[in-house]
Amino acid sequence: MARRTKAPAKGADTEGEKPDEAAAAEDTVVEPIEIPEDCVFIGKSVKPEYILLKLANRHGLITGATGTGKTVTLQGLAEAFSDAGVPVFCADVKGDLSGVAAMGKEKGWIKERAAMIGYDVKFSAHPVIFWDLFGELGHPVRTTVSELGPLMLSRLMDLSEAQEGVMNIAFRIADEEELPLLDLKDLQSLLENLAARAKDLTTKYGTVGKRSIGAIQRQLLVLEQQGGDYFFGEPALDVGKDLMRTDDEGRGYIGVLAADKLMQSPRLYGTFLLFLLSELFEELPEIGDPEKPKLVFFFDEAHLLFRDAPKALLEKVEQVVRLIRSKGVGVYFVTQNPRDVPDTVSRQLGNRVQHALRAFTPAEQKAVKSAAETFRPNPELDTEQMIMSMGIGEALVSSLDEKGQPSMVQHTFVKPPSSQVGPIVLKERKAIMAKDPVAGVYDDVVDRESAHEILQKRTKERAKLAAEREAAEEKAKGKSKTAKKSGGSRGDSFWTALGKTVVRTGVPMVTRVLEDAIRRNVLGGHSRRR
Repeated sequence: MARRTKAPAKGADTEGEKPDEAAAAEDTVVEPIEIPEDCVFIGKSVKPEYILLKLANRHGLITGATGTGKTVTLQGLAEAFSDAGVPVFCADVKGDLSGVAAMGKEKGWIKERAAMIGYDVKFSAHPVIFWDLFGELGHPVRTTVSELGPLMLSRLMDLSEAQEGVMNIAFRIADEEELPLLDLKDLQSLLENLAARAKDLTTKYGTVGKRSIGAIQRQLLVLEQQGGDYFFGEPALDVGKDLMRTDDEGRGYIGVLAADKLMQSPRLYGTFLLFLLSELFEELPEIGDPEKPKLVFFFDEAHLLFRDAPKALLEKVEQVVRLIRSKGVGVYFVTQNPRDVPDTVSRQLGNRVQHALRAFTPAEQKAVKSAAETFRPNPELDTEQMIMSMGIGEALVSSLDEKGQPSMVQHTFVKPPSSQVGPIVLKERKAIMAKDPVAGVYDDVVDRESAHEILQKRTKERAKLAAEREAAEEKAKGKSKTAKKSGGSRGDSFWTALGKTVVRTGVPMVTRVLEDAIRRNVLGGHSRRR
């Protein structure tokens, strides 16, 4: 549900407002102004500032230095989208956003800010599903190695070009040989198998270097130590269903990812959120320009996604951001400086909220000037000077108008949230988790047969066949030796028989010859005597 507000002429800071501003707010007479039902209210400048729901999928950017109110702005926008029936997903980097699940309470700065801008705060809690990659402060969030893919996995492990090539070969072979890659041990087993077959694979797929495989294995160990073993596995998160839920009252669920621990592994954090966007892009159907988004995705600490990102990954981000709006998804990057977001992505972000920046060095002053130049100029406003002088809870706002064009930048006092500002306690969090729609769905790991088990079976089968083949060869050798021995006996019989034949035939012949010779000699002798 959209909110109805009264808008005054001037505003004040949030926490620690100046006494003269608060007094001015009390003395200001304002005319009641109704916020249209088809928008998300941001705050008040000289007029109400809001994002049109039908253009909320044109993405956005929330920037500002630490402590200027970005988190409160994000919380207020998440509430407004939820009230309008739009599911939200956001990362809770500092732990403060968990308060969106509890009803807010009237505080001094909230009362003063509401009076300053003529806003009627209706304190309420919002439907929330807590998520946590490590399964500690929310339901576990998992995906499979196959779903993440070689490009983002290579980015996650900071692989070289040669190592990324080996990773692509591994995924190709996994597809061809029907080896499901579900968790890290599946990929580790596959790489071991590739190393053993490297010579045979090189002629078909290209060089499969054992050094590259060894380097990838080392990076997998690092990833496992950083929590990657929690991330990969089943049941995998159904992003098209469980990130896009609404409650019985038609309000969108706000998915809050506990990211304070995850931020200790910045590359894992950035890759994980990009994966969620990519999955949404792959799964959701084309719907053109809906009356309101199907989902709004807040990407906090966005600089972690783009820092040192290879060209292929930047192209992937640009493609997803450019095309996902036709799937009804709005992406809002939250970071300190607009320059953290590449120009190819920044030019697609139509709705902008710029909190204060501090400029003490030439580089920081250049950043302020660059931020001012991203807005449509307002002749009555020195944008660059305003960026450096705004207080907490103040922002420069420019959103898309009915024609889809950026409005002139306006100095805006951001509305206070209706839910609790600050974290809820662990007991409250656990109670909410026990009753939400995904309770018990993702809590237990499922370890079905995959590449690791299949390759183990194949290894055992090959070992068994090798043993049988070796036994057959040994048996064949034994028969050959026996045959040779048998063949030698027959040879001896032949020569023996031949000798006997010679004796049988030769001896009588020699005897007769001798007898004839003797007879002749004897007879001859007698003749000569006569």
